[in-house]
Amino acid sequence: MNVVGISAFYHDSACALVVDGRLVVAAQEERFTRRRFDRQLPIYAYRACLEHAGLGPADVDCVAYYEDPVRKLSRQLWMEFTAPGAGPPAVLDATYPERHIRERLGHQGPIAIVGHHEAHAATAFYSSGYQEAALFTADAVGEWATTSYGAADGRGLTLSETVDFPHSLGLLYSAVTGYLGFSVNSDEYKVMGLASYGTPRFRRVLDTLVLANEGGQFRLDQRYFNLTGDGRMYTDALVSLLGVPPRKSRDEVTADHRDLAASIQSLIEELLLDKLNYLYERHPSENLCYSGGVALNCVANTKLRRRGKFRNWFVPPAPGDSGSAAGAALLVHHRTTGAHRVERLTDARLGPVVRGPSLARVLDVAGVAYQDFAGRRDELLDEAARLLAAGRILGWCQGRMEFGPRALGSRSILADPREAQMRDRINRLVKKREEFRPFAPAVVAERAAEFFDLEVPSPFMLETVAVRPGAGLPAVTHVDGSARVQTVERAADPLLHGLLTRFGAATGVPVLLNTSFNVRGEPIVLDDLDALSCFLRAGLDALVAGDLLVRREDIPESWFGHADQGARYFAPVVRNDAYSFFI
Repeated sequence: MNVVGISAFYHDSACALVVDGRLVVAAQEERFTRRRFDRQLPIYAYRACLEHAGLGPADVDCVAYYEDPVRKLSRQLWMEFTAPGAGPPAVLDATYPERHIRERLGHQGPIAIVGHHEAHAATAFYSSGYQEAALFTADAVGEWATTSYGAADGRGLTLSETVDFPHSLGLLYSAVTGYLGFSVNSDEYKVMGLASYGTPRFRRVLDTLVLANEGGQFRLDQRYFNLTGDGRMYTDALVSLLGVPPRKSRDEVTADHRDLAASIQSLIEELLLDKLNYLYERHPSENLCYSGGVALNCVANTKLRRRGKFRNWFVPPAPGDSGSAAGAALLVHHRTTGAHRVERLTDARLGPVVRGPSLARVLDVAGVAYQDFAGRRDELLDEAARLLAAGRILGWCQGRMEFGPRALGSRSILADPREAQMRDRINRLVKKREEFRPFAPAVVAERAAEFFDLEVPSPFMLETVAVRPGAGLPAVTHVDGSARVQTVERAADPLLHGLLTRFGAATGVPVLLNTSFNVRGEPIVLDDLDALSCFLRAGLDALVAGDLLVRREDIPESWFGHADQGARYFAPVVRNDAYSFFI
């Protein structure tokens, strides 16, 4: 049975293909269109996923859509009546998803609707390898649910309780994100990084925003929030309560802003721990499957795992809405056939192999020198490790791309983590981003405990732990002495593991700085030609794409002046402080 999962029209459009219960390929539309957070129907991702599996539209038995349009519409209408004119009328149509799936994807077979939080929970459970588990989902909002509790086993999954909009942990965090001058629904991770620079002195004030109810319930004090989707997410009452003016996006980040970030991070961690303890009482399992956008808060994840009651944890590599495309397809397969595969996902490289014009052909036509290591992968790894050890910054584009927001060694920028100035150089010249944002390390799994206080695998970069004293990794060590670690198993990614091993042999440290292969404001690169464009615009020292090695000194200077003109990139329109509930 071939089931296609679709996430579209609201956030992070994506497509996933499940064949006989196995997730074989998944991709986000933004990688193809070069529009960050593209929300349109994933036409390009759909075609690429089918081509990767050798299937055509006629081979698709069912399309699974990741949320209930009717229930979604009920909330949208409530918001429309609350704040007239807040949302575009074209989206206020419950038939919109099915019509577009049929008309634009050409699918004439069944379309199965999966609840938004069901899809989130299914993404985690069916990828966890657990026979049974408790389920926890926390995000901004799906149809109505913002937090859900449940359990799953071989018979399927059930959500036993929900907290509904407008009461939401995700929206609470997003409201403060907007208050701090960052873009809502995209820059929450900046608040998480900024929190380490402050102290939670606003914690008592923020505590008053959340009213605890019995069981798993809670309420946000609506006097302080504007959650109609019209304008900023907070009211003047919150400004008065905090006593700190809202920051504009280009304003300096002050001590007040750092302390406010630390305070909301502390509050979210305590609220999540309380709700997870309640879940354990209601569904006492050794295993927890955790998903939803809030699960991307890797600082909270490690603290919750260590302080909570669940023995085993699983968070999927794409816990947000894009991953729900996979969850919807996996759940529909189980419900339709009565069977599911119990196997743990250990490799996020689920993207299709994208075949376009050959990079070698482009370089040949342009007369640009490069080295081709086809059939000599060991030599390629040796040379790449030598360049990294010499302080060079590499663009690294290999094979199938990762599914989810993290670059995990297929579409990465790699550098030496031993020099503190490397972090500043990449932040200032390459990524062109805020100086307070940390970079993450990739480390061979078998030696991770030597350098990091990490007792579990972290293949998807969803754990933040202390760096061991004396590890000598300043470029990937945050101000609080922590790092968001990716552990690399030889069996999962022999190429990246081989590079780390060779770098370790040369330096004594089998660790590399690993950040996403993109520049500020654009999606991670799709293929070799995107990689070449980004390599030029980011000012990297070398590009390794497949078997090819291109050095900066071999590129004509004229190329650097025109690099932006060749980029398949469209700047997104972002409302800085407003959560877009309608789109």
